[in-house]
Amino acid sequence: MTIKEVSEKYGITQDTLRYYERVGIIPRISRTPGGARDYQPEDLDWVAHVVCLRSAGMPVESLVKYLELSKKGDETFPERLSLLQEQRENLLRQQKILKDAMDRLDYKIARYETAVRTGTLSWECDE
Repeated sequence: MTIKEVSEKYGITQDTLRYYERVGIIPRISRTPGGARDYQPEDLDWVAHVVCLRSAGMPVESLVKYLELSKKGDETFPERLSLLQEQRENLLRQQKILKDAMDRLDYKIARYETAVRTGTLSWECDE
């Protein structure tokens, strides 16, 4: 499969695919005799995996580590699990920050909705 086809299939740019390969997030992709990248089914598995983990916010550095561990075999399951658990904790922290921001925004919206109806905006308790 060509880089263009992979890019379209996973909704990421060709530059992103090249970057992922360059920094070691996906294994080196085999080349055609003309030098074009030729993605094999196992490469697509990696791309799909990386797209999933990136969409979960996993940093590039952690993905590089994850690939390195994967190459070492099944004995690295505990370390890979740890990386995934760490990212889950990061997401939970971000979720709390977003929830707090949404609560504050909802409060502000409610105040402005009242102001639109009444023609006055109360500034008390504006935290």
